[in-house]
Amino acid sequence: MDAASATITARDNAVAQRYELVDDGRVIGQTQYVAFDAESGPQRIFFHTSVDEEYGGRGLASMLAAFALQDTVSAGMKIVPVCSYIRGYIGRNPDLAGHTVEVEPAHLAAVPED
Repeated sequence: MDAASATITARDNAVAQRYELVDDGRVIGQTQYVAFDAESGPQRIFFHTSVDEEYGGRGLASMLAAFALQDTVSAGMKIVPVCSYIRGYIGRNPDLAGHTVEVEPAHLAAVPED
């Protein structure tokens, strides 16, 4: 992380159901999720990830994904990767594959429409 990124932190905003990247109090990135109760146990459906354009190219989306997915695993929840960025991140980090479930129609129905 470069000096300009040193103040950027990640956090879970559970009320808004999203993990956020924050720079000096300002939300500059997010990955949105929906909590989902399945018969097999609790899941978190990740459906959208974004970082403000002015912060692009710094690896911040990866930082956010790493934080969000590790927090999800630590909470004993399975990851449902609807978001293409989260799917790609898991593909580059195969240690997470055992913590995911296949996307099913019920997952897609649980995702809020814009």
